[in-house]
Amino acid sequence: MATIEHSEIINAQPERVFELLRRVEDFADYSDLIRSIDTLGDNRYRWHVRAVGMDWSFDVAVTEIKPPNVLAWESLEGVKNQGRYQLREVPEGTEVSLTLSYEIRNRLMEKAVNRAAKPLVGKVSRQILERVEARLNE
Repeated sequence: MATIEHSEIINAQPERVFELLRRVEDFADYSDLIRSIDTLGDNRYRWHVRAVGMDWSFDVAVTEIKPPNVLAWESLEGVKNQGRYQLREVPEGTEVSLTLSYEIRNRLMEKAVNRAAKPLVGKVSRQILERVEARLNE
């Protein structure tokens, strides 16, 4: 599995940041690459993403919720992936760290995705956190 990490500081308390990150279905509002997210029930969601010129869909389940510090998930089908947001209070507000691991079984597609994945995940993560912070400041 390939792993990508990204972190940023948001000028808000961890509880407020976590409250928005916990609303998984709203992530489509936070990134241009996320087309939509369907709520399936029982902390399960179907993500529709447009990346590297392709449409991707995958179902995920939230596997760990520890307010206001941890939100983790893993895929149930589609692109195999797992991720974790770790929130930590810092003097400037909240440091939010994302760790995302994924596996693509098609070797040709994997090479193309691996080249594009790190900048894409970084872009999506930055968009999400910037838009979460903007929503917190409304």
